[in-house]
This record gives sequence, C-alpha cells and structure tokens, in this order.
Amino acid sequence: MAPERDSTRERTLAGATAAPRPRAPRLDQPRPPRRRIVPEWDPEAFGRLSERIARFLGTGRFIVWMTVVIILWVVWNVAAPVALRFDQYPFIFLTLMLSLQASYAAPLILLAQNRQDDRDRVNLEQDRKQNERSIADTEYLTREVAALRTGLGEVATRDWIRSELQDLVKELEERRRHDGHVVFPAERAERSHGRDADDR
Repeated sequence: MAPERDSTRERTLAGATAAPRPRAPRLDQPRPPRRRIVPEWDPEAFGRLSERIARFLGTGRFIVWMTVVIILWVVWNVAAPVALRFDQYPFIFLTLMLSLQASYAAPLILLAQNRQDDRDRVNLEQDRKQNERSIADTEYLTREVAALRTGLGEVATRDWIRSELQDLVKELEERRRHDGHVVFPAERAERSHGRDADDR
C-alpha cells in the first residue's frame, strides 16, 4: 500500500512542477492587442491637423508672418553685435530652416489634397446617385403625365357634353318645327294640364 501511495505522490508532484502546455488561442474571443514598436496615431486626427496646417500655409497671414520672421532674422544677424549673432552672413541656418519648413509643408499639403479628393469623390458619387434618382423620378412622372393625357383624351369633358346636349336640343327643336309634334314629354304634360284647366 505504501509504495503505491508514494508513486502517486511522485506523479502528482511531477505533474504539478512540469511546465504547463501552451493554450491554443480561443476562436470565440478576440486576440489581445500586440505591443508595437512603431508609434500609433489616429489617421483621422492626423489628417484634420494636416488640413488645418495646409489651410494656414495657403493664407496671406502665413506669408506675412514668414516675411516678418525672415526680415527680423536677417536684420538681427547683420546689425546685432558679433557675439549675439547666431547665423552669419551666408545665413546657412536660415536656409536650413526654410528647407525644413518646405520639406514638411509639401507632404502636409499633399495629404490635405488627398483627403479633399476623397471627400470630392464621395460627394460626386452621392451627386451621381441623386441625379440618377431624379432622372428616374422625372421619367416616371413624364410617363404618368402622358398616361393621364391619353386617358383625358378619351374622357368626355364638361364642355364636350354641353356642346353635344346643345346640338341635340337644336336638332329636336328643328324636328318639332318641321313636324309640329311635341317631342318633349314635359311640354306634352304642360299642354295637357292647360287643356284640362280650360275644360273646367
């Protein structure tokens, strides 16, 4: 009995101290996010920022401020005491700053233009769909109006019925004049009532 207990104890200890098997990823749960070395940014926020910068770069205010800064830079490095000058006559540092500003401004402007192109493409697609719907509605209404006109051409209008009735009345009056017979029953009833009154 004792040796069996010792062997089971050894098995459990060996099983407890053994390295656990790696778990297979569960398919019903999303994977945990991985850590990335490259910094992440929100493309929408970055795009909005690039559009704001591009709008500012395309204004007269930016040109005025840049001109003022360049003039102050040149005046300071020409007129200030030699010990306080930070960029001597060829103004290499100023050239470097302007090149850096241009190298950042060009991609930002291109990014803003790409976003504007995407918006224009979406707007054009929506306008195209709206135009297609408007054309379809117009064609439907045109067909309905044509069907109504066709239907109204076959319907007797009030003026047509009036003219037909007037023609019939004229025709009946002409017959009465030629034959001397009373055609209208109302006239016949009036005449018979008149005769009855005379007889009385």
